Amino acid sequence: MPVMGVTKFQRFFRAAAGLHVDKNDLKRYNDFVNQKLYDLCLLGRSSAMANARDVMQVSDLPITKGLQESIHAFDELEEEIKVEPILEHILAQPPLEVELSEETKQMLPWVAGGMSVALARTFKVIEPDDKNPGTLEWERVFHIFDLLL
Repeated sequence: MPVMGVTKFQRFFRAAAGLHVDKNDLKRYNDFVNQKLYDLCLLGRSSAMANARDVMQVSDLPITKGLQESIHAFDELEEEIKVEPILEHILAQPPLEVELSEETKQMLPWVAGGMSVALARTFKVIEPDDKNPGTLEWERVFHIFDLLL
């Protein structure tokens, strides 16, 4: 299930980084956010299990300073991401072996929003004058995130 619909996706990228994206970019965006959230949850699971807990807390998620700043920037954009599609995707993946606390579940849309802001702004770092990122730019940005998250 998608993190955002087409219209919201386009409006969000314009507000976050002045970019014009089209509906063809939506699938790769949704796949990116869903995969990176699951990756963060896998690392959070390791932290919870290392602390002998079977419930993952927000503090178990590896939220870096940069991601935290992007979460705050997302909050300032006054956009909204629903928690249900995110949880559906995470639950459809191989089991995490720990439960997500309610606080963690409620935090995931904010994390997704922060990653989305960081994603949009990364396009402007690699191609400052480009207003409409193409496949090559998407691949470059994904590679950068794969190295960092």
